[in-house]
Amino acid sequence: MAATVGIRREDKSRWERRVPITPQMARKLHDEHGIEFIAQPSPVRIFREEEFERAGTRIQEDLSGAGVVFGVKEIPIQHFQPRKTYVFFAHVIKGQPYNMPMLRRMMELGCNLIDYEKVTDETGHRLIFFGWHAGVVSMVESLWALGKRLQHEGIANPFSAIRNTLTYGSLAEVREEVRRVGERIKVAGLPQAIAPLIVGVAGYGNVGRGIQEILADLPTIEIQPAEVAHVANDPRASDRAIYRVLFKEEHAVAPNDPGAHFDLQDYYLHPQKYHSIFDHYVPHLTVLMNSNYWDARYPRLLTKAFLRSLFAGGRQPRLRVVGDASCDIGGSVECTVKATEPDDPVYVYDPHTEQVRMGVEGYGPVVLAVDILPSELPREASEYFSEILEPFIPGIANADYSVPFEELALPSEIARAMILYHGKLTPDYRYIAEHLKS
Repeated sequence: MAATVGIRREDKSRWERRVPITPQMARKLHDEHGIEFIAQPSPVRIFREEEFERAGTRIQEDLSGAGVVFGVKEIPIQHFQPRKTYVFFAHVIKGQPYNMPMLRRMMELGCNLIDYEKVTDETGHRLIFFGWHAGVVSMVESLWALGKRLQHEGIANPFSAIRNTLTYGSLAEVREEVRRVGERIKVAGLPQAIAPLIVGVAGYGNVGRGIQEILADLPTIEIQPAEVAHVANDPRASDRAIYRVLFKEEHAVAPNDPGAHFDLQDYYLHPQKYHSIFDHYVPHLTVLMNSNYWDARYPRLLTKAFLRSLFAGGRQPRLRVVGDASCDIGGSVECTVKATEPDDPVYVYDPHTEQVRMGVEGYGPVVLAVDILPSELPREASEYFSEILEPFIPGIANADYSVPFEELALPSEIARAMILYHGKLTPDYRYIAEHLKS
């Protein structure tokens, strides 16, 4: 009997228009592997029902006939069905409190959970992600926010031509706009009030690469972290280009022992032996882009305490925008205190009151904190995601989930991502039980 796969309707946000499996990919998997597909109807999905139907996918509300259900984001607890296998970004591996009720419900129902975030190769590198698109959108949105903030300050600037990403028809259209802005910078230069303009990028993974690609559409000069302070204070620095600097772990932290040298593996294994030194760079940055993975063991990149000192005395420092692509609430960028929606993506964080005000007006840095950034390029992001997911779908769809976990015949990359099996935490994820207690 052919395996049947469900594609659920996304309902975390009205702006979530992505799909994990496109109509074209569903057709290909049906033709090559005999897999049947059912998709729930959706009023906002970027791929319309007609596209799925033309590809041979049934459109119906009821997914009970599907052995495996694929989604993108978290699923509301009332929609889980007993003993079914679910595949989505669960956001539970750090014990995220807001998703523990969801995980408890899945356990009560004896569900299986495969988390895209933990689909990795033997070395631990992630294989399934939207990261590049998140980086692209975060950089575009941060440039938009910079333009709006400077306008609010009365500073005419070329970035004011950039719109929110979701208002463009395609990625190509977005990049064409950014390149036009770049040409204006080459010809007319940047306002002296913000020159030299320095964009710092923390992180060099898939998200970081997306950020760097958008920056490359502008006239840029790459500098090293050690040069940041000098360039920021150099009257001869160029106003016809943007300075960009990449920060790695070795630039953000230092050993607590003054006589020790930074060692990346030692830092990963013993982060308590290190402290943040990133404050040295922040005063010289106009825009800070964060794409780093973070959990509570590691020093923060940007703290509330440091922002209080940076914005002391009512003065406007150089820093205008913090683009937090990682969007860890209260995490590496501590002033990321809430997530935002694509149509209202930024707020101003007041370092002294610790209050936020939506938009670009107010005292403090403008913070971009959209947690579904790739949804602003839904078609391109879905097509990319579907292609990298394709090799694993037949194995997931055809697996026999009645056998003990040790006998489960799944690709090793997928087996590593199995958080729950028959409603129980698998060996690699039993540590989450401590978070479930609270």
